[in-house]
Amino acid sequence: VLQNLSQTPVLRELLKEAKMPGTTVKIESSELCMLCCFSFKQEPQLIKLDQPGPLTLAMYQFVTEIQETKKGVVTPKELFAQVCKKAIRFKGYQQQDSHELLRYLLDGMRAEE
Repeated sequence: VLQNLSQTPVLRELLKEAKMPGTTVKIESSELCMLCCFSFKQEPQLIKLDQPGPLTLAMYQFVTEIQETKKGVVTPKELFAQVCKKAIRFKGYQQQDSHELLRYLLDGMRAEE
């Protein structure tokens, strides 16, 4: 799940922008179409970003590290710690479904908006 998210261009750009509070992000209709699979023309969306929360910052750090690392192995310790704070069920290293991680991660970042 994390590898797939790190290779999502729209998410990478939004995380890069989210790092700078007070920024207004413009998402063009072509990017929206990639996200929602609609084939009709949409107006660009303007989103004003506030101070990013700890989960969003941890996701930004993870995506940046996975994109820039030369060592081949990235351990998302801080991101996992932040997910555990939002969803206690992940504490204890028990096996969880990947779709649950995706849901808690994206819901947690959205709640920080």
